[in-house]
Parts: sequence; structure tokens; C-alpha cells
Amino acid sequence: MKALRFLFILLGLSMGSCQSQKDRPQKEYELISEDGENRIEKFDSTDLDLAIELKKMAEIDQIAAYIPQGKYKELTSEQWIAFKDSVFSTHQVRLKEIFDKYGFVGFDLAGEEGSSNFWLMVQHSDHDPEFQKVVLEKMKIEVDKGNADSRNYALLFDRVQLNTGQAQIYGTQVDYNMEICQAFPKNLADSVNVNKRRKEMGLQPLEEYLNDMTLMNFEMNKEFYAKKGIMAPKLYKTN
Repeated sequence: MKALRFLFILLGLSMGSCQSQKDRPQKEYELISEDGENRIEKFDSTDLDLAIELKKMAEIDQIAAYIPQGKYKELTSEQWIAFKDSVFSTHQVRLKEIFDKYGFVGFDLAGEEGSSNFWLMVQHSDHDPEFQKVVLEKMKIEVDKGNADSRNYALLFDRVQLNTGQAQIYGTQVDYNMEICQAFPKNLADSVNVNKRRKEMGLQPLEEYLNDMTLMNFEMNKEFYAKKGIMAPKLYKTN
């Protein structure tokens, strides 16, 4: 991912004031990269500065959360680990400051994208499960008000469960059988009723979700599987 230098240029602001998410006034900004490429982003947020800050943080978080890409491939293992630790620890400090001030960042404060970006970085704060747990409690309040994404809540709920030594209930956290290339849920409670719980949270059936994760894993590790003679992933039967 190319490093971005953010230049925020106000292009326009729709007028009027509505309470619903879809009718919230939007501001358009041009984000210009170092090589001169640009794209237009829209923010529907009460606190525009916060929405922009969370977007910038989330882009860096996404780099650190996965395998090295682009220029980061040049880093040694020690340098990559140091980079990841620096990103997560720095973000953790800021996330706590934001949480202490606002509680869980909902749609009304930072828009749908800003709320999702805040959630995403909390989701990746596995080094501090107690912080994740406190945020989860406040997030539930916003979900019940329709001010936060119930699907994201389910993902964080499962993450907290596993990080505190308990079983997950929505099956969102997976591991992989690398011998056959198939995803499976980690420590899942009451598997018989899992799809009922997932439907209540707006999630797709577990089998479909696991197949999506399996296909993603296969694409990311094609060379590995080819060496093992595996030319296709093992998928679950779906209705």
C-alpha cells in the first residue's frame, strides 16, 4: 500500500439537518497521494476531524495487521515486529483517549465508516482484552440504538470471548486446517444454533462465511498449497 500524504480540500457541503444516517450532510474531500494520484472521499460525520483521523489510523492499522506488503517487504523480521508493535501501541493510546471522551464511536459522531474504523482498531487490540471488553459493553448500547453495526459487534464479542478464555458464540473467529485448506471456527459454543444467532446479528450462515474465509486463505497461500499438491480448497456444503 502506498504511503499517503493527506491533503484535505473542501469541495462541498450539502445543506440541511436531518437525524437519519442517510440524510446527514456530507462533506467531500480530495485525498492526494505522494505520486500525485487523488481520490474523492465523502464523510457524513458530526465530528469531521475525528472521522478523518480514524480513517488515517485505520489505513496504517491495515498495513500492520497483515503480512508485509510493498516497501514493508524490505524490513527484517525484527523491524517488521517493531513496526507492528509501534503502530498498535501508539493507536492504543489514542483509542483510549477517544473512548474516554466519547464512549464507543457511533454513526452519529463519525459516520458509518468512522465508526467501523474505530471498531476495527479495537478488534485488533488483542494485547489488551480488558480494553476490548469495556468497549464492547459501550458498543452494545449503541447497537441497541441503531447507532452501531451489529455485525461488527458480533465479531468483537467473539474476539473478547476467546481473548478471555471463553467460547465464541457467532463463529466469527477462525483457524485453518492447512492440510486440506479449510477454515473452521475456534472454540465454538452451541454450534447447533449458531446460524440462528448469526441471523439475529445480520450475519450470513456460518458455512458461507467459512467458505469465504477458506477461499481467501487459498488465494493468499496458493504457492504453499501447490507444493502440497492441493489445487482447490475444501468447502462446506451450503443450502
